[in-house]
This record gives sequence, structure tokens and C-alpha cells, in this order.
Amino acid sequence: MPPFRVLVVCTGNLYRSPLAECLLRHQLIEHRHVIHVSSAGTRAVAGVPAAAAVTSFLAGRGLRPCGVGSRRLTEDLVENADLVLGAAREHREAAVRLSPVRALSRAFTFREFARLARSEDAVGTLDPAARFAALVQGAAARRGAASARMGEVDVMDPLGAPPPQVQQCLIQIEEAVERIAALVRPGRHPSSAAAGPAEPSVAAGPAEPGTWP
Repeated sequence: MPPFRVLVVCTGNLYRSPLAECLLRHQLIEHRHVIHVSSAGTRAVAGVPAAAAVTSFLAGRGLRPCGVGSRRLTEDLVENADLVLGAAREHREAAVRLSPVRALSRAFTFREFARLARSEDAVGTLDPAARFAALVQGAAARRGAASARMGEVDVMDPLGAPPPQVQQCLIQIEEAVERIAALVRPGRHPSSAAAGPAEPSVAAGPAEPGTWP
């Protein structure tokens, strides 16, 4: 299969999308030749480095920011993406406006996709790019039925927020990325408790602040 391309989107491409990009790249580093991850912002100014809070968060995990700075979301970026992950619904909708045919069934928020995708979508598929494609199809197929009971799917904009809220935002992104990456890696599936409220029969996760879902 050709490489599977993931585009992560937020507003300024300074906090949420560069963090998700870097974490997802790291989680799937062994598949970097077949899964390509990039990010952009709906109002980004080109070339601005990731926010200090993101750099610090990544450093605490032994990582550094990816890429060379922020960039603006364009139609071409959406057209070339196999999956668009927005920080919030406004970013998902921005991608769909730029490319309705391509993005309508391929655009989700981070948390929405993490809750909708299921390991059974890719059962028997070992190739990580093919697994990712199958997860997108499965998530898109169940979105309408699950959306009414999914709860909050946005990650708040941390710009100007107090440090505890910024940290909670970054942790929410990390949790969503970890679940998505676990679904993509063959044989590495998240626990059913992590699936969140998309299916009523699934037990809720821990009630600690910032934990899944």
C-alpha cells in the first residue's frame, strides 16, 4: 500500500496539533516509512515554533518538537490526507469545507476518532497503513449512531489558559494519541475501558482529571 497520511489540525499550529503530530510520530516510529504524520493550523502564521508548554511537555517524555514550525491549512493538505484529526469540531469542519468530497468521511476530532475506532475494524490486517485505513472506515461508519452519546470531543484551546488547564489539555491529547496508536499497531490493542462512552456496554475509565475519556 502507499503511505497512509495523517494530518493533524488546530488553530495556530502552536499547541494542540504539533503536540499530537509529535506524539503520534513517536508512538508509530517503527512504521514511519508507511505512516506519515504532519500538522497545520486554520489561522497559522508560517514558521512559528511550537509553544514553550508543548516543548516542555515533550521534553518530559524525552522528545523534541517535530517539523520546522507552523503552517496554514490548505486544500492541498486536506486533499493529500487519508485522515484529518482536528483538535476541535471547528477544525474538522474547516477541513471538510476545503475538500468536502475527500474529507467528509476522513475528518474527525482527536477524541472523536479515538472513541469511534475499534480494534475489530482491522482484525486480521497486519500492515499498519492498511490497519489505519480500516480504522477510518469503521469510525466513519459508526459516527452517526454513536455521536449522540459520545460527550465532549473537543480539546480546548490552551492559548492564554492557566497552567493547570494547559496541562490538562496536553494530557487529553496524549491519551487520545496513545489509544489511536495502540489500535494501529498489530497486536497492541487498548483496553475496552479506554474506549469511552461511544458504546453503552463499555465500562467507564478512571475518574481522575484528564484521564480517558
